[in-house]
Amino acid sequence: MTAAVFLSYWTGLRFVAPELVDPDTLLGTALALHVCDAIMCRLFAHNNGYPKGVWTALGLVAGLWAVAVLILLPRRGGAPPAPGRLP
Repeated sequence: MTAAVFLSYWTGLRFVAPELVDPDTLLGTALALHVCDAIMCRLFAHNNGYPKGVWTALGLVAGLWAVAVLILLPRRGGAPPAPGRLP
């Protein structure tokens, strides 16, 4: 298994764009995708009562897989998050 194939599976790009094998294009796409995944993880964590910093870091490292886990996790008990801006 080459590094490009491993990276494509790690980011989830192998499932949607298996023809994307150029390492430079794959790395740039993976980086942009993981930044977007980190932002989504932060929003989901904030709305569901999980630590935002931890899930942002997990989203940056694990990407799509962290988003999927966070979506499947139940909302934490306690008061619902206050409406408004993210702190």
